[in-house]
Amino acid sequence: MSQDSVIDFKSTVEGAIKDGLSDLIRSAAKQAIQSAVLEEINEFVDQFKNLKLEDGKLQVVKNGYHPERAITTGVGSVEVKVPRARDRKDDSNITFTSSLIPPYMRRAKSLDELLPLLYLKGLSTNSFQSALAPILGDKAKNISPNVICKLKQGWLAELEQWKAKPLTNKQYVYWWVDGVYLSARMESEKTCVLVIIGATEDGKKELVAFNDGFRESTDSWLELLREIKSRGLTISPNLAIGDGNLGFWSAIEKEHPNTEHQRCWVHKTANVLAKLPKALQSHAKNKLKDIYTAPTKDQADKAFDEFIDTYKAKYPRVVKCLEKDRNKMLTYYNYPAEHWGHIRTTNPIESTFATVKHRTRQARGCYSRDTILGAFFKLVMQAESNWAKLKGYKRLAEVVKLTKFIDGISEHEIDKLKQENKNAA
Repeated sequence: MSQDSVIDFKSTVEGAIKDGLSDLIRSAAKQAIQSAVLEEINEFVDQFKNLKLEDGKLQVVKNGYHPERAITTGVGSVEVKVPRARDRKDDSNITFTSSLIPPYMRRAKSLDELLPLLYLKGLSTNSFQSALAPILGDKAKNISPNVICKLKQGWLAELEQWKAKPLTNKQYVYWWVDGVYLSARMESEKTCVLVIIGATEDGKKELVAFNDGFRESTDSWLELLREIKSRGLTISPNLAIGDGNLGFWSAIEKEHPNTEHQRCWVHKTANVLAKLPKALQSHAKNKLKDIYTAPTKDQADKAFDEFIDTYKAKYPRVVKCLEKDRNKMLTYYNYPAEHWGHIRTTNPIESTFATVKHRTRQARGCYSRDTILGAFFKLVMQAESNWAKLKGYKRLAEVVKLTKFIDGISEHEIDKLKQENKNAA
């Protein structure tokens, strides 16, 4: 037997084992789904067991199955039968709807979340079915080019509906803002997506607004801020956090002049280190950390001055970069200490969109503006569902009431501590 024959035989056996395993997984998934929907209808019928007809028979009973249909899932196409219930009383209308397999469902939710990722990754509309066939099986008919086109239209419809959502009486305590550059190019000259994420008084983070903009210009940010106002937002955020190079700051001064500014330490650190030789970057990074992790503003200022004294002679460009907007780098000391980890940086945006940018690095083609914004929106909505509340969110009410904080401690707490020390003495 030749070596080639051995290799061919081995590949054939391995392929058969893999296919057999896939079939086994799909079979198990089918049984699990079928058992779950049967449990659903049993519970549904059981809750109406006390309803009887005049002859004493049960009013609500199981009544066979709907026609079998294929649901495309992460393990392939699974054929399931959804049971039916019958209400035998003429003037009643009790109906059963499965929460697991709603009417007209053809794809699992996880698969619908995967499709915009693949689109931004650079997979063309015509390639979805062939690319996913090894995973989903040859019966993956619910990802045909026509279906993908309808999905993209659905993304746009959802985006337009979200953009029309009123913001009347909405109040955001903090805003994180940034311009996100995607490798996937739009057909227009606008090259980035402007993003605003807000924190409500109950500590939840929400996507406030986003749109494409031209290189984060002031005019682009003004357009976005005015769009938000047109949706009914009249209350300015207490604090906005963003990169120092944004045109956003000029825009927000015009539209929300009472909002305080906090420059992002992640961006600042990256900008400062980029101007130093690599051999010095680790030491400089630690000295920058000494500034923004200082427990008081006075100590932060001392660490700030120490950094300047260390590098001003040999690296004046580094010092100039750090000194820019010095006061606005330390605004967070005027807010609750519990929130400092949230408001020193634009991390809520960076952590969310790092994954999006990573997934679009290979998308080198040119896409229509509307389609890429629709796919981008789907990814953001998916991320928003996993965003955690702010630590110490109960203190946001104090921020809204404009309570004064000194080094992260409220004046009330300071007065209380002074009184306690006085009593102890």
